[in-house]
Amino acid sequence: MLDLPVLTLSRYIMRHKADYYSGLQAVREKEALEAWVLYMLRAVEETSRETLAKVHGIRALMQETKQRLRSELPKIYSQDLLNNLFRHPYTRIEYIERDLGVSRPTATKYLTALATKGVLRKIKSGRTNFYVNESLFKLLSE
Repeated sequence: MLDLPVLTLSRYIMRHKADYYSGLQAVREKEALEAWVLYMLRAVEETSRETLAKVHGIRALMQETKQRLRSELPKIYSQDLLNNLFRHPYTRIEYIERDLGVSRPTATKYLTALATKGVLRKIKSGRTNFYVNESLFKLLSE
């Protein structure tokens, strides 16, 4: 039912790489399937807990940002804008234009206001401006 995987085991496996490979080897050499299944269940359990905590963190950050936009930037606040800011850890003028159905000058005005208030950080790369939701980026990369 999800568009993208939310529960990925790769981080757990990388943190426990030696156990992963020794477990695989034990399955090949000793048919130690039960130990391997238990390892994978621990991976699912730990990853599920971390993912749930991250989802709760994103929800709280989104609610905090919503309140901040409503109080500091009420003229530009919309649920669509808020959703765009949390769809990815960064956005661009083109994304705001497309997702909100606004003109380029309006999208630019929104992103400039958000950067001025510190909600986003403007980063120029070549001729393109990126607007980074640093709080979301930090939460996702922890």
